[in-house]
Amino acid sequence: MNDLAFLALLHTHELSRRWDRPTPDDWAKTLATFPLFSGVTKRRLRGLARNATLAEFAPGETIVFAGDRHDGLYIILSGHAKTTSGRASQLLRTGEYFGEAEMIGGRPSSSSVVAMSYVQVMKLPARPVLNLARRHPAITFAMLKNLSTRFRHLEAEACPCAA
Repeated sequence: MNDLAFLALLHTHELSRRWDRPTPDDWAKTLATFPLFSGVTKRRLRGLARNATLAEFAPGETIVFAGDRHDGLYIILSGHAKTTSGRASQLLRTGEYFGEAEMIGGRPSSSSVVAMSYVQVMKLPARPVLNLARRHPAITFAMLKNLSTRFRHLEAEACPCAA
C-alpha cells in the first residue's frame, strides 16, 4: 500500500468511526489527499463534496456496468476494483478514479468496474467536476494523462505487437 492509499484509508476509517455523519468539510479533507485535487482550495472541495454520493460495494459486486450511462467521476476512497473491457482489464486502487471519459464525452461506459475487495467510492456529479476542471487546468491535464495511460494499457493487452 502506498502512502497515498494509507492516508486516504486512515482518513476514511476515521470518518466511518464517528457517530455523526461526515460533513462536506470532512470529505474535502479526504479529497485534498488525492493528487487529482492538489492545489484546489478546501472551499472548492467542500462544494464538490456537498454534491457527492457515497456507496460501498462487496467483492464481486459491479460498480458500473459497460453500456450504462453515468455522468460523474468515481473516486475510490478505499479498497480496489478492476475495470474490464473485452479481454483487457486494469486494477484501480485507493485514490484512483474512473468515469472521466464518459463524463467528458457524454457516452455510455465502455467498460465494467467490479469491486475486488470491499470498496468505498465517492461519486462526484459531472457538472461540478467539469466546472472545477475549467478553473484548475491541472485537473484536466491529470485526467488526460490518466486516460492516455489507460488507453496505452488497453492497447498493449489487445495487441501485444503494439508494446
